Amino acid sequence: MINTYDILETIRMIDDECLDIRTTTMGISLLDCGDSDIDKSCQKIYDKICTKAEKLVETGNNIKKEYGIPIINKRVSVTPIAIMAGISGGDPVKYALTLEKAAQTIGVNFIGGYSALVQKGFAAGDLELIKSIPEALASTEHLCSSVNIGSTKAGINLDAVKLMGQKVKEAAELTKDQDCIAAGKLVVFCNAPEDNPFMAGAFHGVSEPDCVINVGVSGPGVVRAAVSKYPDYSINEIAELIKKTAFKVTRMGQLVGAVASERLGVPFGIVDLSLAPTPAVGDSVAHILEEIGLEQCGAAGTTACLALLNDAVKKGGVMASSSVGGLSGAFIPVSEDAGMIDAARSGALTIEKLEAMTAVCSVGLDMIVIPGDTTPEVISGIIADEAAIGMVNGKTTAVRVIPAIGKNVGDELEFGGLLGSGPVMAVNTNSPAKFINRGGKIPAPLHSLKN
Repeated sequence: MINTYDILETIRMIDDECLDIRTTTMGISLLDCGDSDIDKSCQKIYDKICTKAEKLVETGNNIKKEYGIPIINKRVSVTPIAIMAGISGGDPVKYALTLEKAAQTIGVNFIGGYSALVQKGFAAGDLELIKSIPEALASTEHLCSSVNIGSTKAGINLDAVKLMGQKVKEAAELTKDQDCIAAGKLVVFCNAPEDNPFMAGAFHGVSEPDCVINVGVSGPGVVRAAVSKYPDYSINEIAELIKKTAFKVTRMGQLVGAVASERLGVPFGIVDLSLAPTPAVGDSVAHILEEIGLEQCGAAGTTACLALLNDAVKKGGVMASSSVGGLSGAFIPVSEDAGMIDAARSGALTIEKLEAMTAVCSVGLDMIVIPGDTTPEVISGIIADEAAIGMVNGKTTAVRVIPAIGKNVGDELEFGGLLGSGPVMAVNTNSPAKFINRGGKIPAPLHSLKN
């Protein structure tokens, strides 16, 4: 039974500790929109998105007003567009422009799914879509793109890794007058989940229903505030405290998802209970780690603290929702986290340390600004390393790096909004070109044979 204390506590979390619903994301299948005529396919896609998501933004705003719960973003994810391009042929950028037009019509913040799943190789439409990604992202404002290049079952497609290193660099170059923003809307995955509500990696998987609502919650500020009240707790007690806090945060996401599902007349999918930070002061995963006991994020012990946090968030949240999915855990995007930004600026946090942290967090190397002269081969090497961590450990990993064209270590890029700003971080410039250019596939680890 809800009591007055619980209500007042939730109000305090919202007002003082940056608690919010980060996103309600409607996943829409486009499999019934395929047509051998690309123009007809685009029209079907536009009509379906505008019909299904017509009231998505309005519903989110109404729930916010009625319940007093901030819902920051309303988004749409769609079937990987490479599938549609394989059916129709033609220039995939037409699909990008169609998705952008639909996003503008329904008023969402982002639309994701300009994607390809190539972990086992390239099917019809995959290469064409991947080659078009820089132009598609440079030509649109709301579109996000992702490519899955590896999995625990399939191994790592090294040809795709090479290609994505080139496309990340091209995307940055095409938008160098806009702080290279196109690269900030492009993520490369290993073990990409099909029900992820968070951008830039959201797409609507082929095993998902025709239409579904997924919710992404966020509460780093709430967790930090809870830990700060008990400076003498043991680590066991800290873990228990984080679990209880994650439960409360996830319950709010469950409520919003259930209400949105009923009002929109579509199934409720999952709650992604990730701690997704923002540049706002007090809304930082790094600050949680520092509250646990680190002088600054990046210090020795950072990976251990993050492992504790990630595990406790999952354990606490899983009992609070009828269905937990997506990424679920702790995000460590540098430019979107005030504490991470400070640690990177001071030199306490390096890319090498971030890579170690990705072995125990929810995603991977996220929103990291690198020097503009970084070669495509080095970017591909970063992608390959991160994919290997995901493949071997059976977890989702990803790379979203932004080559800052014309800038060097110590300079900064300013994206604004939730994407924040970030210092240009140093990378190891020793070339992996010979390795990357070998091509082929890194075999899946032995435990991929589990059945």
